Amino acid sequence: MHTLTIDRSLPKPALYEQIAREAGALIEGESNWIANLANISALLYHSLPDVNWAGFYLLEGDTLIVGPFQGLPACVRIPMGKGVCGTAASKREAIVVPNVQAFPGHIACDSASESEIVVPMIKDDVVLGVLDIDSPVVRRFDDADRAGLERVVAALLSTK
Repeated sequence: MHTLTIDRSLPKPALYEQIAREAGALIEGESNWIANLANISALLYHSLPDVNWAGFYLLEGDTLIVGPFQGLPACVRIPMGKGVCGTAASKREAIVVPNVQAFPGHIACDSASESEIVVPMIKDDVVLGVLDIDSPVVRRFDDADRAGLERVVAALLSTK
């Protein structure tokens, strides 16, 4: 059993430093990709304030398929280039969306979501999927979140 020791009240850089340490401890010595994705989605969901969904979509062909996550049931399939997840995957770059209502083609899987951040998972120049995190708060995510989550994704990719 793993006990979280995250102080959610810390400034973002310090919070993400703690999350990175916890993520490293969770995935150390574990090579099963799905197990690692499941544990990291739980870690992020329970460590980040003001989050209502945290999880992964895995690329199969030209479609992102929902993977391990925490939160309400999600959209199962997202075509490449569609919504925030498909756009981040096709552009191969993280996307921070301050207000999902203003994002052209946003796919509303949870009507409570107001902002979103998506970080693609790319290994050996191949897109494997994306990390997707939603919040019921407008402007919840920023560059500090992007940098912190890119660090978590990099740690995950080291196990793949």
